[in-house]
Amino acid sequence: MTEREIPEQYLDGCAGILAEVSATGRRLTREEIASRRSLGEQAADAGYGLRALVSAHLSAARAAWPGTAGSAGSADGALAAAQQIIDAFAEGYERAQRLAVRQEEAARREFIDDLLYGRSDLGRLAERAERFGLRLSQAHAVAVAQGPAAYEEGDPVPRRVEQALITHFGNRDVLLTTKDGLLLCVAPGHEDGILPYFAKQAHAATDGGRVAIGRPQPGPGGVVQSYEEALNALELAERLELDDPVLHAADLLVYPVLTRDRQAMSELVRDTLGPLTTARGGAQPLLDTLTAYFDSGCVAAEAARRLSLSVRALTYRLERIHKLTGANPADPAHRYMLQTAVIGARLLDWPAAEF
Repeated sequence: MTEREIPEQYLDGCAGILAEVSATGRRLTREEIASRRSLGEQAADAGYGLRALVSAHLSAARAAWPGTAGSAGSADGALAAAQQIIDAFAEGYERAQRLAVRQEEAARREFIDDLLYGRSDLGRLAERAERFGLRLSQAHAVAVAQGPAAYEEGDPVPRRVEQALITHFGNRDVLLTTKDGLLLCVAPGHEDGILPYFAKQAHAATDGGRVAIGRPQPGPGGVVQSYEEALNALELAERLELDDPVLHAADLLVYPVLTRDRQAMSELVRDTLGPLTTARGGAQPLLDTLTAYFDSGCVAAEAARRLSLSVRALTYRLERIHKLTGANPADPAHRYMLQTAVIGARLLDWPAAEF
């Protein structure tokens, strides 16, 4: 935008103020400063660039240069007047811009909350999404990163991850944000490389934090479904003490299936593992033994290493479990029932939780 395109309304009264202030040497009055600030706000709201506006004011100052320009005092007064006018105008301009940024941030946060909680009309939500670079008619997937600290938009970690994504992928309808201290990335479901790359960057930026990736889900409601899957994956990982830095909800679908009938799972845990509570030291040491044994692929030497036990001590514990429960962990016929019960115990926080 050139100087000639700046409307005269944003220079209204400028020439008169310049002439009087440069002639008298006085400073701008409070009302004059307020009028310049107001014009600056109006120009910002109208979308004019500050550089073009400042140039227009300098041109006006040259045109209104006093006839006594040969006097050093007049020249200094004219420059002082122009400085005061431009400073007040720029202050109003910047204030309007800050307000616009806050309003944009508030609108973005409201949209993200509605998107992740499904609280808005889906048609209206899809319209608003285009403003933030999402086409909700497509399938989308969500990745959630959890680190040692809570993150907010504008923090160094989200900025670092966002810059890495932009550098690598450019603008591909990706939304990076934060929610409840977590770092989130929403990406089109057909863009297979975006969320794994986000996971890699987020894992590094959060100093080894964990990332969960939900499955691609279609339509305007797909984002909240994928988001909930990712959150559930993080919760499962914590309960099951999984070590994987990146979790895929698709790989953990068996666990929600196992806990869908909570009453049945509770009965399985109680009936299968309940006798372990009669052991010296309680059920927890023997439950940890079964967990390590199954997690190591039923290899006794590896399970013993994980528990810092000798193989002989581990074998004794397995025999004790067999005697108490009647189920032999080394027997394939009993193994599935025991392993399912152990998973259920971890999901239901047994034996710490009573049911």
